[in-house]
Amino acid sequence: MKKLQFRYMLIIALAIMIFNKGNSQRALPDELLTNTIEGQIQYLEEHTRIYENYRAIREDMFQKVNGNVLDSLAVYKNEIAELNSRIFSLNSTNASLDNSLEETKASLEEITRTKNAISLFGLEVNKLVYNSVMWLIIAALIVLLALGYTVFKRNRIITVRTREEIDNLKQEFEEYRQASRRAREKMTMEHFKEIQKLKKT
Repeated sequence: MKKLQFRYMLIIALAIMIFNKGNSQRALPDELLTNTIEGQIQYLEEHTRIYENYRAIREDMFQKVNGNVLDSLAVYKNEIAELNSRIFSLNSTNASLDNSLEETKASLEEITRTKNAISLFGLEVNKLVYNSVMWLIIAALIVLLALGYTVFKRNRIITVRTREEIDNLKQEFEEYRQASRRAREKMTMEHFKEIQKLKKT
């Protein structure tokens, strides 16, 4: 019977202690509910005592700050994971853009080389070389044309003079032939007359 009474008294005493502890413990301060982690830790530093290198912190305050720290760490871990994912995605995009840039550079070099080259008899010739050769050929043709025109003009002048000289010679020859024919006819007539005179005598 004493044991049973002792048990009842112990249970009642524990219940009273728990009830008093619940009533005597104050609610958590607003600083631990609304402040940042740094603010909460600063509040604990300011409102707790250090005894023999130990800091006495109420259990509910410690659990609250601990929960807040763990929640913040979880949020930061999620943010870090998202940032790492974004960094990986950006690195992949950057690598793809680098590949595209290299391909674009190669295409641009090919286009520039093709643009600066001319296909001549199946061979690719640089436009600068091609233009230089073409201008040299044009200059040579112009020089040859000028020389040909000069030679042609000189030959024409010579031909005209020669023709004039030939015409003059022809005219002189015709005049000489006419004069020669007249002289021969005259001489023939004189010779005939002399013969007639000799016959009469």
